[in-house]
Amino acid sequence: MKNLKLLLVVFFLLSGLASQAAKVDTLAIPSTAMGKTYNAAVVLPNSYSKSKAKYPVMYLLHGAYGHFRDWLKSTPNKMTIKDLANQYDIIIVMPEGETFSFYLDSPVNKGSQFETYITKEVVQKIDQTYRTIHEKKGRVITGLSMGGHGALYLATKHPDLYAAAGSMSGAVDMGTMKNMGVDAPERIDKLMEPVFGPEGAPQEVYAAHAVLNMIDKMKANALPLIIDCGVDDFLIGPNRELHRRLVYGKVSHEYTERPGAHTWEYWENALPYHALFFSKIFKANGTVAQ
Repeated sequence: MKNLKLLLVVFFLLSGLASQAAKVDTLAIPSTAMGKTYNAAVVLPNSYSKSKAKYPVMYLLHGAYGHFRDWLKSTPNKMTIKDLANQYDIIIVMPEGETFSFYLDSPVNKGSQFETYITKEVVQKIDQTYRTIHEKKGRVITGLSMGGHGALYLATKHPDLYAAAGSMSGAVDMGTMKNMGVDAPERIDKLMEPVFGPEGAPQEVYAAHAVLNMIDKMKANALPLIIDCGVDDFLIGPNRELHRRLVYGKVSHEYTERPGAHTWEYWENALPYHALFFSKIFKANGTVAQ
């Protein structure tokens, strides 16, 4: 009898915790631009099903070699994304960016048009499907590594869509990727082929798409930015250079270096700082869920 009561108590406790957990949807989002359909993971806070409020959205981009579910399956604490959605009452959207798209529109391949996909097709589908705030003041974007580049790149080119942007361990200078030693140069060329072609691209093409060279546009947009990188990360050099150029250009931003490398342990620790940064912006904009 005592064992039965104990089992019932554990059951109800677990049931209560489950009812408070954020919900994860897998949403198919077709791309007219690329002629294919990709999935996105959408985390809805526990409060979403209990209210009729409209919610702010944080777009969270994955890195190279990855896919849309990376943030859900790769953090040491598998509740990280759900907990942040609940803590700040936000919708978190993790779209597909393929393994090496850098979230830009390929100049040579119509099948790799991820700038158009994320900024037009994904945002539109999310706003049509969920109770979101359909204005830039309720929309932010960040990501890790390639996704850090993507978040800064998309927000800089489309300041009408996002209230703020962030980058964790951002690959902010594509032209240096082959020289970083993280992978064989020929493998990097192969991975970049869908975006830049089988022969790669001239350095000026990489430079034209690199966040590192968009300082003037960032200054003109005046979007709040949060950027960080681990001191043992192989991308620390380009991130320090980005910070230096932003400081020299008098572009307001938050920049932090922390202990850590290019790892999920680092990104799990970094993301809550971004969520807090964005939550303050949502509050200032009057776009918290109500």
